Amino acid sequence: MSETAPPLFEIDDLHVTTVASTGHPAVEILKGVSLTVNHGEVHALMGPNGCGKSTLASALLGAPEYEVTGGRILFNGDDITEWDTDVRGKAGLFLAFQYPQEIAGVSVLNFLRQSLSARKGIEMSVLELRLELMDWMERLEMEESFMERYLNEGFSGGEKKRNEILQMAILEPEMAILDETDSGLDIDALRVVAKGVQEIRSDRPKLGALAITHYQRLLDHLSPDHVHVMIDGKIAASGGPELAKKLETDGYESFQ
Repeated sequence: MSETAPPLFEIDDLHVTTVASTGHPAVEILKGVSLTVNHGEVHALMGPNGCGKSTLASALLGAPEYEVTGGRILFNGDDITEWDTDVRGKAGLFLAFQYPQEIAGVSVLNFLRQSLSARKGIEMSVLELRLELMDWMERLEMEESFMERYLNEGFSGGEKKRNEILQMAILEPEMAILDETDSGLDIDALRVVAKGVQEIRSDRPKLGALAITHYQRLLDHLSPDHVHVMIDGKIAASGGPELAKKLETDGYESFQ
């Protein structure tokens, strides 16, 4: 009898503080967060400003400004709590940033070629990658010239977010964390970004995703399997899509 495969991604009673520095003592932000994402599931995490949503995203990728003081992060059954950020990325964990950084002098094409080499240990030719990028850029309604531009330099908010989804498509992670990917997007840009996520999911149905957002409008496009509400560093409620609709009418006060 074969053993049951572990869940794709588990956050088990996670406690996280800021890293103490001179004149700035450590502050606990996450106070025991737990949730499980199975293969192919989309989870949404909602909550007011300052509740710890983006801290969770950063901690899951091993950001050095945060320290895990309790609990575990499991990926395909492996405890990755102490893994370095690059090791997590190579293993198949992906973070779409709320505020993507600019990298002057490095084109989108070259960035993705190097990233793909690090992620999968393969050297894709420039031509092969260019052809794959052209396909995805068409899906994401991006101009082909985009791949020659320096990463995020002079990009609009919508272009930065589309570029994050483009990276997710090319790097083929197993688990994607979308940190407020919808912030700053107009209705048309939001539709394109959400459509891109769904296109990736249709190509890779086992992809798991955790979408961190303030707004129901993103969830209207993504149709999450589970919705979680975070209040003051803890999951205050979990449920289906109806939970997000309750937030629209009742606000976060009803969960406090």
